[in-house]
Amino acid sequence: MHRPRSVRVAEVAGKNVLVRVDFNVPLEGERIADDTRIRAALPTIQLLLDRGAGKLRLCSHLGRPKGEDPAFSLKPVEAHLRTLLDDPRIAVLENTRFHSGETKNDSEFARELADGSDLYVNDAFGSVHRAHASTEAVAHLLPAYAGLLLERELEELGTLLEAPARPFVAILGGAKVEDKIGVLESLAERADWVLVGGKMAEEVSPRNKVKLPVDVVAAGAFAADAEATVVPADAVPEGWLGLDIGPETRKVFAARIGEAKTVFWNGPMGVFEWPRFAAGTEAVARAVAEADAHTVVGGGDSVRAVEELGLADRIDWVSTGGGAALELLEGKELPGVVAIPEA
Repeated sequence: MHRPRSVRVAEVAGKNVLVRVDFNVPLEGERIADDTRIRAALPTIQLLLDRGAGKLRLCSHLGRPKGEDPAFSLKPVEAHLRTLLDDPRIAVLENTRFHSGETKNDSEFARELADGSDLYVNDAFGSVHRAHASTEAVAHLLPAYAGLLLERELEELGTLLEAPARPFVAILGGAKVEDKIGVLESLAERADWVLVGGKMAEEVSPRNKVKLPVDVVAAGAFAADAEATVVPADAVPEGWLGLDIGPETRKVFAARIGEAKTVFWNGPMGVFEWPRFAAGTEAVARAVAEADAHTVVGGGDSVRAVEELGLADRIDWVSTGGGAALELLEGKELPGVVAIPEA
């Protein structure tokens, strides 16, 4: 795995620094609904300030705007950042995706971003799997380094690939099946057990080390108040949907997790947003939190689950990047990482 050089070794005193952060946060109007990603960037920003950096220009995308849409402006994010860390050397640039060259990895837009900066730090793990101007092209124009968050993410997930304490149990769920088949294949080679729930379980064939649900909570309609019943996983009535893992599967999965020394979890076990179909995801979240193991949770819905249940502080590492984590564990190169010279 590519090990990029760290911002810890960068000479930053008196230098202007372009920092790619991940400020792609949920907004409710102009209110930041969850500032986890903003707080995750603070250690790198503070390190640069403490070491005497000149101007810090922070850049990030937010959502998927069609042109310059005020609803996706980073101004509320900048205002919130200043309540956490207010320093006149910091400036937050406007949403990189307001520029069409961002997603095209356009070299001219990358030069605009780099202009006036002496070096570049990428601390946006959640975006390094994308070859965009602010994550890849600009790293070839300035001396480039990995921020503290990116460095830690690569350490944590790299351990899962290279030297996990065993037994190593991986748990995969969620609805985006096409995004996870590759990582399932990779983890099936590396893990001792792969526990599969959610919609993924309907698309995966039984095989060695891959554990599928034995029962599910099924409903005749995709609705929060739909009539539900527990049925064997291989006997879901025609036209019905499996919307959660069943009680027997929860016990089996919890037992496997309880035996583990390393656990990785990405994806809920069902439609956990609806209370009637949340018990499976909650059971897995509690089993992971209680495990005598090194635990890593990634992916927006899994992270949301442990946070809503008040379990996040019992997880060893809560990853900030769902797609990036999956691609790394699948064995793919991450463009924003390989663009940074190795240590």
